[in-house]
Amino acid sequence: MNTDIVVVFHSGYGHTQRVADAVAHGAKASMVAIDAHGNVPDDAWDRLASAHAIIFGSPTYMANVSWQFKKFVDATSAVWMKQGWKDKLAAGFTNSAGINGDKLVTLQTMVAMTQQHGMLWVSTGMMPSNAKASGREDLNYLASFTGLMTATPADASVDEMHAGDLHTAEQFGKRVADIASTWA
Repeated sequence: MNTDIVVVFHSGYGHTQRVADAVAHGAKASMVAIDAHGNVPDDAWDRLASAHAIIFGSPTYMANVSWQFKKFVDATSAVWMKQGWKDKLAAGFTNSAGINGDKLVTLQTMVAMTQQHGMLWVSTGMMPSNAKASGREDLNYLASFTGLMTATPADASVDEMHAGDLHTAEQFGKRVADIASTWA
């Protein structure tokens, strides 16, 4: 079985793209960007069809995925009709300004979509950094288990993102790759 991994994501301001870059680096994955109109490049569907694992990413906007990501999800109904992603591995990540910001709803949207496709969801598999000595730059500081959560202050540039979040993103990608290699 093919162990190719694809990260498919939408990023409105570049922050989610930086997280996608870190996830893809950890997973040694290729990337498919969903554009500002909710579309993917023509070759994306073939790349997703041949992937062994797909990692989904969207910013959290108003307590859910971006409309561009939702448009992509709706377009997957043609894949669903053929059960084209059945038994592929799936995982997901999100970024927003707030530490919480209802990010879990975004991840649950991704989980529900992947379950309709018959995919197998991969969690973060990471312990949280939740002791008194823990700091914002520690691994999995946001204590997410369902999928990767990162937070970037609304007035922060892409270059000001927390190193801990980016390191967590890279480790998350590595986890997906490790599972994909054992699943193949």
